Amino acid sequence: MRCKTLIIAALACLLAGASGAMAGENIQVGPRPYYLVENMDDGPLKESLEMCADKPLKRTAFSIGHRGAPMQFPEHTRESYEAAARMGAGVLECDVAFTKDRVLVCRHSQCDLATTTDILSIPELAAKCSKPFTPARLDPATGKVLEPATALCCTSDLTVEEFKRLKGKMDASNPAATTPEEFLGGTPSWRTDLYTATGTLVTHKESIELFKKLGVKMTPELKTPSVDMPFDGDYTQEKYARQMIDEYKQAGVDPSMVYAQSFRLDDVLYWLKSEPAFGEQAVFLDEDGVGEFHQDKPATWSPTPAELKAKGVRIVAPALWMLVTVKDGKIVPSAYAEAIKAEGLKIITWSLERSGLLTDGGGWYYQSIKDVVRKPGDTYTLVDVLAQQVGVIGIFSDWPGTVTYYANCKGL
Repeated sequence: MRCKTLIIAALACLLAGASGAMAGENIQVGPRPYYLVENMDDGPLKESLEMCADKPLKRTAFSIGHRGAPMQFPEHTRESYEAAARMGAGVLECDVAFTKDRVLVCRHSQCDLATTTDILSIPELAAKCSKPFTPARLDPATGKVLEPATALCCTSDLTVEEFKRLKGKMDASNPAATTPEEFLGGTPSWRTDLYTATGTLVTHKESIELFKKLGVKMTPELKTPSVDMPFDGDYTQEKYARQMIDEYKQAGVDPSMVYAQSFRLDDVLYWLKSEPAFGEQAVFLDEDGVGEFHQDKPATWSPTPAELKAKGVRIVAPALWMLVTVKDGKIVPSAYAEAIKAEGLKIITWSLERSGLLTDGGGWYYQSIKDVVRKPGDTYTLVDVLAQQVGVIGIFSDWPGTVTYYANCKGL
């Protein structure tokens, strides 16, 4: 009966929306959160989440749409962003790259067009790629891939007019491809191509207007360039960083609505100095370390939380696995998480639901807790530790409805 109740609640949410949502929102998280709850081990956490099955849902800034909702929608597309907002994400992300004519656009990587768009199916644009498509070299007897197919197509290879001709697709490629058409395949089985008939690419300015319309906060990430800087002679890193912030100012966006991000600490420090209104909410995406980073070994942390605080950083965003460890068979906060909290820094983390079914330890994002990750329901065990023990203020997810459901249930 418990499973039946959860499924009925999910269907009701899909068909009617959440009656308690703010006017015009109609938040719908889909069946996934209910599926994850049903898959959990029995215990107090499962029981508490089950009790929220009929609870009206509303948007929450705790739920951050990672590139939109890319578990099922082509990332960084209008459709992906709209899906994430519908699932209650209160913050949406535009990863910011630049075109040949220096227009800022939303792409996870400056040079990912071959795997995230249909560029290779448009010959005149494919010809502009930094490295054109090269077919795989296969063993003629076994068909085994001896050398994988490759292509490198960058936003900086195209003008914005050319960029806008592209259509987004699921981020994937076929390493055994012998033709450009074959290369465009390879979508993992746990994702889907069901929503790829459209995939509307957007510029950074267009994302701002869309996010304003959707009523969400914005978290642009200034992508580390894949080309040498200064680009084309005089486009420096500082000009790039300033241009991104300028586009929010030109659009009249209040700085409190923007969480500018970068993996480059120098970018965050630049915003703190030159754009303090935006800099005070800037997010340092933490992936650095000495040698092999270990979440429980302070000697491998660089920069340390204390060093970040001394430089003026206020929000740190490490990957999921950096914030947790295993003790006595349970997921608990890592020493690194405790050190960040001790310095009074706020924490955001990334990225939930990029790891398939969680039946094999969860892969890269779960590497510090792989020994206790066994099934999809363990997603909520991790989320609960991050929220209640680590104290994160937001979680990036490829299916934001999962985090939205938890945040609503726990009053975050």
